[in-house]
Amino acid sequence: MRGMLSPSVMCADLLNLSSEIKKLDELGVEYLHIDFMDNKFVPNITFDTNMVKSFKKPMKDIKRDIHIMAFEPQQYFDKMEIGNGDMVSVHFEACENPHDILADIKSRGADPCIAISPDTPVETVCDFLDEVYAVLLMTVYPGFAGQPMAPRSMERLAELKRIVEKSGKNVLIEVDGHVSWDHCGEMRQNGADIFVAGSSSVYGKDYPIDEAVKKFYELVK
Repeated sequence: MRGMLSPSVMCADLLNLSSEIKKLDELGVEYLHIDFMDNKFVPNITFDTNMVKSFKKPMKDIKRDIHIMAFEPQQYFDKMEIGNGDMVSVHFEACENPHDILADIKSRGADPCIAISPDTPVETVCDFLDEVYAVLLMTVYPGFAGQPMAPRSMERLAELKRIVEKSGKNVLIEVDGHVSWDHCGEMRQNGADIFVAGSSSVYGKDYPIDEAVKKFYELVK
């Protein structure tokens, strides 16, 4: 299986989002990464729940990859119209009872994922491998685009891959943060399956989006 791509919409051309989503769809991109922040768990705000919901309209085959960086994330599920085809990540650090929240996501027909920040021990995910479709490993501190990679991110990724393989569970690994041209190949080698690509690769200034997507897939095949 080749690596999968999830371009971060917060790095896209916000004035032409509909046409850009359609183009990604035509290019065979698997996911569109949508960050939602509450200005409490992280000191930032991106799209509101109505915007998160509206991304469904121009989509054909591409799926929403909704990354909720917020306390009590379940309060937003109805407003986002989470359902079949969505992949939804909630942060271990932001949930009082992650098991119940993951079960809620799954009951809506979406794929539940647990996200962990750079300071959270990787072995934390062991308690959730029976319940999740994927683990989202943050390789920067959540909240802002364009950050340098957090220390030990590659080692943490390799450790996570070993944990998943040892468990025997069919759980994917998603990486989010400074997924650059220089780093994405090494991330793939260390176990990443899904790549949240932003300003340091797909949405950089070096290539038009169609060439950038093609180049990215070549590096993570």
